[in-house]
Amino acid sequence: MRRAFLVGILLAATVPCIGIVVVLKRLSMMGDALSHTSLAGVAAGLVLGINPILGAVVACIAAALSIEAIRKKIPKYSELSIAIILSAGVGLAGVLSSFVKNAANFNSFLFGSIVAISDFELVLVCCISAAVLICFLVLYRELFLITLDERTARLAGVPVKAVNFIFTILTAITVSVAARTVGALIISSLMVIPVTCAMQIAKSYRQTVLWAVVFALLFTVSGLFVSYYARLRPGATIVLIGVVVLVIILLAKSVFGANRRASV
Repeated sequence: MRRAFLVGILLAATVPCIGIVVVLKRLSMMGDALSHTSLAGVAAGLVLGINPILGAVVACIAAALSIEAIRKKIPKYSELSIAIILSAGVGLAGVLSSFVKNAANFNSFLFGSIVAISDFELVLVCCISAAVLICFLVLYRELFLITLDERTARLAGVPVKAVNFIFTILTAITVSVAARTVGALIISSLMVIPVTCAMQIAKSYRQTVLWAVVFALLFTVSGLFVSYYARLRPGATIVLIGVVVLVIILLAKSVFGANRRASV
């Protein structure tokens, strides 16, 4: 459980930093595409006898770069790039999984196993989290400008291609590592839901980032407590708590908004 809390807190501080850029760039489904592609990398790693997380990292990087390449080819229909890679990832994962001898090992990546991570995975999460947070802080202004408008960012002297490449690699690595601990079918939700909750409260980009991290920490810590005592899957519990909190926030906003209009 100590390892689970450490990994959970690190991911809760890291994933929303990636998620806010993904959401503001209208690429919320990118997490789904990469997470499903990571399953293909996991299956390939298990078949080839290498560490499945390394296989997931390679597959996610290839998928992320492919999404960016397809987006540039068809900018008017950029969302098609995510659908194409998602389809390819699911197809490859389905084919390769039939060659995996230990199905239980592969299935553990579907919903994650945050309470059973190894020493290597713990070190990997720590290194990836530190790298993502440092890059996010260093490129904070550049990412902010790119999320608003890439043309404006170019006029401001931002190397858009280089920043997008770095962000794409960081997103792929984060998703592939988090898929092992939180679950490939859940990581995209952890990337989007805290940001969505933060957007209902925050009044600026910086506040949105801070609130997203706070919500992610709240969901992760409470989800680990509930899953431990109720004997539930941690990743699924974390996401369900996030969904419940989001619904409560939306209902509260609608009620307060109605009362305010009535008082006026």
